[in-house]
Amino acid sequence: MSDNKSLKTQMISELYDLILSLETKKDCEALFEDLCTYKEVEQMAQRVRAAKLLISGSTYNKIIEETDISSATLSRVSRCVQYGNGYKTFIK
Repeated sequence: MSDNKSLKTQMISELYDLILSLETKKDCEALFEDLCTYKEVEQMAQRVRAAKLLISGSTYNKIIEETDISSATLSRVSRCVQYGNGYKTFIK
């Protein structure tokens, strides 16, 4: 079991390294087109937009209306905005 966890950790690290190697938006688009379904990219974009709106002070109702995000997903994004580091660090 620990070998499996170690392999998963290595694969995740390799994914992060691959993402860090991207130089342009076009590179990013090409990778995510191959790596994810359109729906997965759309859902990630939806979460980023929701985080931006939360950071700017929008209400849950306004965010749900604008992004069509589920309340459960919005709640998770909100927790990440409040207690995580990624959204607040990278979203301006």
